[in-house]
Amino acid sequence: MSRIAKRPLTIPTGVEFKIHENDVHVKGKKGLLTLPLHAAVVLEVDGNVVTVRPRGTAHPMVGTTCKLLGNMIKGVNEGFESKLILIGVGYRAKTEGKRLELSLGFSNPVLFEAPEGISIETPSNTEILIKGINKQIVGETAAKIRKVRPPERYKGKGVRYATEVVILKETKKK
Repeated sequence: MSRIAKRPLTIPTGVEFKIHENDVHVKGKKGLLTLPLHAAVVLEVDGNVVTVRPRGTAHPMVGTTCKLLGNMIKGVNEGFESKLILIGVGYRAKTEGKRLELSLGFSNPVLFEAPEGISIETPSNTEILIKGINKQIVGETAAKIRKVRPPERYKGKGVRYATEVVILKETKKK
């Protein structure tokens, strides 16, 4: 069994954890998330502690299920956030409702519609904050926005994660 699954999950106060047939429902102050349970996994709930165990000898999904449940509990309680930074002259971002408008040096602005459950904010012209309760959707949304204009290797211009380090290449010499 994986080391991740050996540690039990603690459910904080204000979070409801319910097992309904083959689904797990986690409800908190930020929203509700549902996860279908794999057949090779058994959940044991004791008060506010959840333990993930394999059914029989098969245990490849135990660590994955444990990590997904931990992300669900954190998401409905605190939420997830991803920050993007625009680097380049004239690169700007602005939001109008659930729509993000990016000016990234193309002839027309790029319009990006936020998926359900995701909020996009622009604290400044060159910063984008993506917030939501589902870690996977927050990460996918950030990756899709970054994919519009990824940072190039010679000047570093483009859309990058706030924690990303872009190593610049040296230009050709004569």
